[in-house]
Amino acid sequence: MYHFYTMSKKTVSLVLSSGGARGMAHIGVIEALEEAGFEIVSIAGSSAGALVGGIYAAGQLPAFKDWICNLDRIDVFSLMDFTLSSKGFIKGDKVFNEIKKIIKDCDIESLAIPFTCTAVEIPQGKEKIFDKGSLFEAIRASVSIPTVLTPARLHGKEYIDGGIINPIPLNLLPKTNRGELMIAVDLNGPKETLVKLQPKKNSPEEREGIIKIPKWVSEYHTKVSKYFNSELKEEKYKGMSSLELLNFSFDLLQDKLSSVVLDKYRVDVLIEISRIQAGTLEFHRASELIEIGKSKTIKALNNLENGSK
Repeated sequence: MYHFYTMSKKTVSLVLSSGGARGMAHIGVIEALEEAGFEIVSIAGSSAGALVGGIYAAGQLPAFKDWICNLDRIDVFSLMDFTLSSKGFIKGDKVFNEIKKIIKDCDIESLAIPFTCTAVEIPQGKEKIFDKGSLFEAIRASVSIPTVLTPARLHGKEYIDGGIINPIPLNLLPKTNRGELMIAVDLNGPKETLVKLQPKKNSPEEREGIIKIPKWVSEYHTKVSKYFNSELKEEKYKGMSSLELLNFSFDLLQDKLSSVVLDKYRVDVLIEISRIQAGTLEFHRASELIEIGKSKTIKALNNLENGSK
């Protein structure tokens, strides 16, 4: 149990990292901070961090949480508009159209909480910082995971995932509106930070074996299994395909960049979610990931309080 309710209200600058579906843990982090009496006064996010941080800054996180937590595995697959494009196997239009039904787009500069996110312009390789203009356009650009989601095309330019060069954008926090505490959430933490949970079925019907997974879901699951299987498996190494090698390299680069950024910038609280906690597209595990984010934040706040005594 955390005890910050006995203290005067403190302000927080929050930095949310990239990490695919693991980004749903960001929701739990935010909820724990609010329940502990903290006020979030600025947010910087990359990829999944841009998605959750932007929606929170717009005051729409409860609606988004209600929607995402009610998606099962089949729902997630049905939102994937698969394409044969060499730039990514999911277009992303379908899921963003659904989100737009729940959350109204707005200009970043009109948000109640200062918000910034990052993407990468291609082929120039330049970092693009979004601090004004359409919130949805900024988020769509920031979440464009290479080889998974096709690049976002905005105003004649193409953008991909901000996590490629800035997975934990601590440098994007505004010089003004800085909180008393700087808290960073790293979704690419080491395997030692893994929270082991009992696997759960998505519904009572599935637990009873009443619902059968459609054939097309099984086929696509096989094709993109890397993004849905997060558990470590002890099996003989069989080599990597070119796509697997590319993604492995991307993951490794993100890990190293995250370490460099965290070494360079001082943070008051670092919350780590293991990279192997969930696969990139395992959004059907949102409820579980939210609870992990919340529990880790409660523990981190208690450690901070005890350390300050």
